[in-house]
Amino acid sequence: MLIRNFKYLFLFSFTIFFNSILNAEEMIIGEEKIDPGIELVFEGAIKDDISPKEFYLSEQNSDIHIEALAIWTNDGPEGSVEGGFVPYLEIKVKIINQKNRKSVSYDLVPHINLTDNFHYANNIKLPGKEDDLFEVIFDIKPPPIGSLGYHYDWRENVNKNLISKKTFIYKNQNFSRLASLSRR
Repeated sequence: MLIRNFKYLFLFSFTIFFNSILNAEEMIIGEEKIDPGIELVFEGAIKDDISPKEFYLSEQNSDIHIEALAIWTNDGPEGSVEGGFVPYLEIKVKIINQKNRKSVSYDLVPHINLTDNFHYANNIKLPGKEDDLFEVIFDIKPPPIGSLGYHYDWRENVNKNLISKKTFIYKNQNFSRLASLSRR
């Protein structure tokens, strides 16, 4: 009886452990640092169930989930909290199939989860087969004019905007492993 209970406990524990590994499955696409002291991490992840459902591509109609983590570094401007989320950025991702040249574009919008906390993300439908190679382009822009107020001290000591526009390109990205996984 004790051995049988231990067996069930082991199987239960293994299932929870395996699911936690599966749910944390991510692929680093690129890492960048931009002024004024912002670290960007671009990731591919397993497609996810996101609410409210009328605003996001469903898990069933997605291939992957693309994320952009934007956090303050230890050399960020005075008043920024190291590791804190950088809000109000406009982030777009364009994914180009390197074989057939078809492309898709998505806005990465603020999301929150227990793993990354606040981040920019969206579920994505790839423009081609899951095992094709893709070029991934991230366009990062400052907040639209009027959506963020800039105090005098920021304008004079840091920048007239939050950031300057940046583009990052990553070629030969293969998402087949992520696309084959599910969180359920």
